[in-house]
Amino acid sequence: MFFRAKYHFFLISILIFFILYGCQLQDPSKTHGIVFLKNRSEKLTINKSNKNDVLQVIGQPHSTSINNDNEWIYIERVLTKGAYHKLGQNVLKSNNVLILYFNKYGILTSKKFLDKDDKHKIAFSKEETENDLTQKSFVEKFLSSIRSKMYGKR
Repeated sequence: MFFRAKYHFFLISILIFFILYGCQLQDPSKTHGIVFLKNRSEKLTINKSNKNDVLQVIGQPHSTSINNDNEWIYIERVLTKGAYHKLGQNVLKSNNVLILYFNKYGILTSKKFLDKDDKHKIAFSKEETENDLTQKSFVEKFLSSIRSKMYGKR
């Protein structure tokens, strides 16, 4: 009887050991785009790689430039869970953008790699444009205010 209890304890301890050994202490992460974009971009050489090489190494581009079909854009974004003081919210771990420029023959002429810190260096215009199409006329404003007063008394 004593032997069986010792045997069960031994089996349970081995089972718990293997279960805990299988658990990994890695951050849960959600990826979007091309994984390991920096490593893949280092495999491309300027003035030597062409569009076919890029398609084999990285794959199809996420988007191309509006004006120029020889400018390809690749994106990588990794989100992970925050620490206890972030209350489990998603935190941006990496946000990488790779822009490739090709000449008219399809040869890679230059590449630009932007990471998470580079997005703060981009300057945007402070000007705002007004949209005259969505502004309401006097009659429309008047009728909407009457409608809100009428339904507000319910």
